[in-house]
Amino acid sequence: MVKQQRSQETRDHLIEAALASFAQHGYQSSSVEEICRVAGVSKGAFYHHFDSKQAVFLELLEHWLGGLDAGLEAIRAQTPDAATALRQMVQLAGGLSRQAQGNLPLFLDFLSQARLDPQVWQATIDPYRRYQRYFAGLIQSGVDDGSLGPVDSDAAARLLVAVAVGWLLQSVLDPQAADWGAVLEDHIRTLFQGLRGRRG
Repeated sequence: MVKQQRSQETRDHLIEAALASFAQHGYQSSSVEEICRVAGVSKGAFYHHFDSKQAVFLELLEHWLGGLDAGLEAIRAQTPDAATALRQMVQLAGGLSRQAQGNLPLFLDFLSQARLDPQVWQATIDPYRRYQRYFAGLIQSGVDDGSLGPVDSDAAARLLVAVAVGWLLQSVLDPQAADWGAVLEDHIRTLFQGLRGRRG
């Protein structure tokens, strides 16, 4: 039990060190040696837990998305209809924006590495497509329960995800330009007005 606990602590230290290094220096400029130095562990300990620097990179992406998934599901479980759930999900955006702003090089590296590395691309595009399906299902349930008007749920979900991704990128690149949480709320409110306005 103690050995397992120490092993998990070492893994956690490596992830924290990698996040700090990627955020400060970027993925390409960070090395396994630097991550180990920051974590205070040997390279042998690193390779006991991860096959490569890329594996840590992908785990950070998975961890970030896991937090987002948990937040979405918690909201959905506590709301009476799809329209209410969608409105409350916007409130998650402020935290995502602040997290992304603090890790700008890492966020941009996810985008650039997805273009260059097939494995990173797959790990990035899979959740993107999954969120499109998730929101399409949520919007369709809103059409079915009457909280949203008749709409092509797939098209509406693609629009919603596109707005969210564009908003996140702007908020990261130019965080002082606007109150980005309010901007997203305004965008989503406009989208909702269109959806709700089409009810029969």
